[in-house]
Amino acid sequence: MERAVRALTRHFNCDTAIIIGSQAILVGWPNAPVIMRTSPEIDAYPANAREWEAARAAEGQDAEASEEIFALFGPGSEFHKTHGFYIDGCDDRTAKLPHGWRSRAVIRKIEVDAHTVRAIAPNTSDLIVSKLMVLREKDKDFIRECHATRHLDRNHLKRLLTQMLVPQDQRKIIDAFLDSL
Repeated sequence: MERAVRALTRHFNCDTAIIIGSQAILVGWPNAPVIMRTSPEIDAYPANAREWEAARAAEGQDAEASEEIFALFGPGSEFHKTHGFYIDGCDDRTAKLPHGWRSRAVIRKIEVDAHTVRAIAPNTSDLIVSKLMVLREKDKDFIRECHATRHLDRNHLKRLLTQMLVPQDQRKIIDAFLDSL
């Protein structure tokens, strides 16, 4: 995770990288259970992505930060070959996170080239809510392992979900899964 943060902050000349998706757990819980930290990808973007894109547009370039990340750090890149994982470029609209997640975010300081940068990630509850919103099999495994290791407050998760305007049919599926934990 730290290598991803270093790569993004260096390339995009910024002091903050946002980590979302399952590997966001590593920001606050570096020794999470193996099932929770085993992924070939880290979903991340630089905090200044919109500004970077605007600067490129002003220069007449049609560039998206997520595409730049994919090209330089994505699957099959030198970064991937060197480090054994890749960065999946995304943006602030990729993950469905509860309102106000940034005020509850986990922050980790990392040294890069003699200065300190930050990795920011959703806290565990907000990350779990984002996983509940898609609820693939791998998300269910992640949530089950998290609950087995660090008991999840299901009522708190349900309160966060009420902010998400989840369709009723989907909410029934989510609630049934939560109740099965």
